[in-house]
Amino acid sequence: MTAQYFAPVASPQQAREQFADRHIGPSPDDQARMLAAIGYASAEALVDDAVPAAIRTDRPLELPPALSEPAALARLRELAARNKVYTSMIGLGYHGTITPGVILRNVLENPGWYTAYTPYQPEISQGRLEALLNFQTVVADLTGLPVANASMLDEGTAAAEAMTLAHRVSRRKEPGAFLVDADALPQTIEVVRTRAVPLGIEVVTADLSGGLPEGDFFGVLLQYPGASGAVRDLEPVAAQAHERGAQVVVAADLLALTLLRPPGEFGADIVVGSSQRFGVPYGFGGPHAGYMAVREGIQRQLPGRLVGVSVDADGATAYRLALQTREQHIRREKATSNICTAQVLLAVMASMYAVYHGPEGLAAIAQRTHARAAELAAALRAGGVEVVHGSFFDTVLARVPGRADEVVRAALERGVNLRRQDADHVAVACDETTLPEHVTAVLAAFGIESAGTAEVAQAFPEALRRQSPYLSHPVFHQHRSETAMLRYLRRLQDKDIALDRSMIPLGSCTMKLNATTEMEPVTWPEFANIHPFAPIDQVQGYVELIEELESALAEITGYAKVSVQPNAGSQGELAGLLAIRGYHASRGEGHRNICLIPSSAHGTNAASAVMAGMKVVVVKCDDHGNIDIADLHAKIGKHGADLAAIMVTYPSTHGVFEETITEVCEAVHAAGGQVYVDGANLNALVGLARPGEFGSDVSHLNLHKTFCIPHGGGGPGVGPVGVREHLVPFLPNHPLRPEAGPRDTGVGPISAAPWGSAGILPISWAYIAMMGPDGLRAATEGAIIGANYLAAKLAPHYPILYTGRNGLVAHECIADLRKITKETGITAEDVAKRLIDYGFHAPTLSFPVAGTLMIEPTESEDLAELDRFVDAMVEIRREIQRVADGSYDREDNPLKHAPHTAAALLDEDWKHAYSRQEAAYPLPSLREGKYWPPVRRIDQAYGDRNLVCSCPPPEAFED
Repeated sequence: MTAQYFAPVASPQQAREQFADRHIGPSPDDQARMLAAIGYASAEALVDDAVPAAIRTDRPLELPPALSEPAALARLRELAARNKVYTSMIGLGYHGTITPGVILRNVLENPGWYTAYTPYQPEISQGRLEALLNFQTVVADLTGLPVANASMLDEGTAAAEAMTLAHRVSRRKEPGAFLVDADALPQTIEVVRTRAVPLGIEVVTADLSGGLPEGDFFGVLLQYPGASGAVRDLEPVAAQAHERGAQVVVAADLLALTLLRPPGEFGADIVVGSSQRFGVPYGFGGPHAGYMAVREGIQRQLPGRLVGVSVDADGATAYRLALQTREQHIRREKATSNICTAQVLLAVMASMYAVYHGPEGLAAIAQRTHARAAELAAALRAGGVEVVHGSFFDTVLARVPGRADEVVRAALERGVNLRRQDADHVAVACDETTLPEHVTAVLAAFGIESAGTAEVAQAFPEALRRQSPYLSHPVFHQHRSETAMLRYLRRLQDKDIALDRSMIPLGSCTMKLNATTEMEPVTWPEFANIHPFAPIDQVQGYVELIEELESALAEITGYAKVSVQPNAGSQGELAGLLAIRGYHASRGEGHRNICLIPSSAHGTNAASAVMAGMKVVVVKCDDHGNIDIADLHAKIGKHGADLAAIMVTYPSTHGVFEETITEVCEAVHAAGGQVYVDGANLNALVGLARPGEFGSDVSHLNLHKTFCIPHGGGGPGVGPVGVREHLVPFLPNHPLRPEAGPRDTGVGPISAAPWGSAGILPISWAYIAMMGPDGLRAATEGAIIGANYLAAKLAPHYPILYTGRNGLVAHECIADLRKITKETGITAEDVAKRLIDYGFHAPTLSFPVAGTLMIEPTESEDLAELDRFVDAMVEIRREIQRVADGSYDREDNPLKHAPHTAAALLDEDWKHAYSRQEAAYPLPSLREGKYWPPVRRIDQAYGDRNLVCSCPPPEAFED
């Protein structure tokens, strides 16, 4: 190689040496050009004109200087080294599992999967929709019920949602009582109780091994197998419950259901649980995909996402989210659940674990797990130790009078964590990873030399053995080799648009860079392989990381304390409102139950308020999209004595910095209420303003937006809640971890795990550490510059609906197509689908205003990508004009028939008045790298009328 290859290259670009320079897309020169297009000479001048002085902070962020990427990873290595990776045989709903390498590398560590968004645009989401349909099929088949949803946040919250679903199904007007088996998981019992209290539901816990106690209950929760490991015949209890008119909820272990009779066969109405042990690491408690399945007749009341089968414009089979009209963002204050983000990425992993292993592989894993537990139980009995339950699946409960602490300590010395149930009992849970040497170590802890070599019998009654088949669909039989699995995953990935392919300009979603360095530590064993209930001295690295992250978030927001327990933004909302509720009750003002919510608010706000036991009163917005101050004062005047809170999003959901926010806060405080500022749009505030300083009492944050946790195709998310000093005593806590919150005054657990989805918290820690205080502020400025640049470029073609002072927007803007629709018949949906032909995910469609597109570029998109989006939108406007002037037919045009598949273009019988080239290549640049949607526009109504929510047979895809 000659020297010429090493010669310096002349470039107008400056070197990008800091992480912030890599995270923020536009270079300084590009930002100067963007600012000039907006009419400003500097970012400071733009910010001064856009952000009200009344909310601006007078002090910079007091955070450590930015770390380089290697330095951040080195620091995370130090923290990881402080965690001790023992063999955990604790159980309680969390089990060791082996993530197949092909799934680890090609799903969990693959930006094609983890940077995707919730599949609201189904034509560009067919890959992950198919994966989710696989998940629903796995859950439905194993539970023996006909319909399952596309994931829940975790097992505890799934059980809580099941409780409220059971109440709705019972059609009782009064709250009533919900009966919970004492052998349910302890964290599940407490999450259910946390949800029940504000709704006025009485939770009764009782030993149901002998049947139901006296009393009137609308629902019963059973654990199968129980937390103690016991496997019981639950059919008599279910029958008793039905005789009394109660709904039967069963929390079930999916792996156990490969061997045990499924709950749907013995009378369960609702089955919930976790899919964690299907290849998803502990992650110190999460994220994991919970699940819910229901009997026929109540599927239209099922909370969460539901993937269904429909057809596209050509009649081809296609997938989409079904029954969306029942979701909280549409039902608002009539919602019965506030579930928004679920756990799609983890559901995809679990589904692929089932696809890879197939029914035979899953049964073999379950049989091996059960055999280890049976061997352990037999050896304990032979050694003189009493085994409490003769029927079990994977967990053995041993009675050792007065010796529990001694046994647990002896196991620790051998590198094994056991569960101390009380002073006389120790539980040992086996799993996929349990080896003979682990059993030997456990026996030694009990003072027994070794297990015998003889085969042991099945440790549950033959009458409870599963007889019905499961996972018979071909997808669970076709991808057993790694080559086949690899190609299946790639085939699905190629069907979708994620951030690895193009920008995703979704307003209110903040689809920014999820940097590789931020993601890397998630799969390190020292973070991934830690049980959430491991002894506290084994998790000091996690404890320190969480404390540092919570402190940084408190500094950024101006609050006194932050809790990271809520594992979604919706759960952060609920935690914040419960803190407000607890505060009022502590002052003898428990009657305060009115929550004011602006009409522009996200649907989760109203849904969360209802779940917190509050009554929603809507405050009007004026013609400029701002809170109507006169209406606010009128509502305060009417409800002041009962006013609990107001929930406002800032900047507003309309994408502007409202000038009156401090006045709003003052008015609510004067009436004795609390101010909840929804942190969904914090990406426009970091480093410039702190909610805790300009009048807010509590906020939830979205780490999956502002702080770079990826959306994962619809989860995971993390929704920490931050509060001012007077609300700190009412933050979430946890029954198994006193360190996780205020012990005596906390509102109870919001999530099943003490610190929620702790396994992905290193992502946000790394983002803050590598950006540093200056980089975080620069990112905010970049987001504001990008949104105003797009607004300026698009305004000549599409009216920008709302602007703030000086005609500026915050971090997003709304393109108004209502007049265009009235004049041409071209709708916002037509534009959204046409953008697919240009290779883009559409902006947010018809939210917060019907007939509009809300656009958020984030700071991470460079100028070339922003201009590519502008070019697409401008060309689409030209196409609309051709409809207006008659050059295109109002019905037969590229917008009405978008998106166009390759198959459609190859059809010899091309019947459209426009050309194939106009359909597929409206811009010359598209010839350089064309995205082809796998299906044409999907018939949404057909899918709801013909509800199919499990894998369709292969014949459905035939021509």
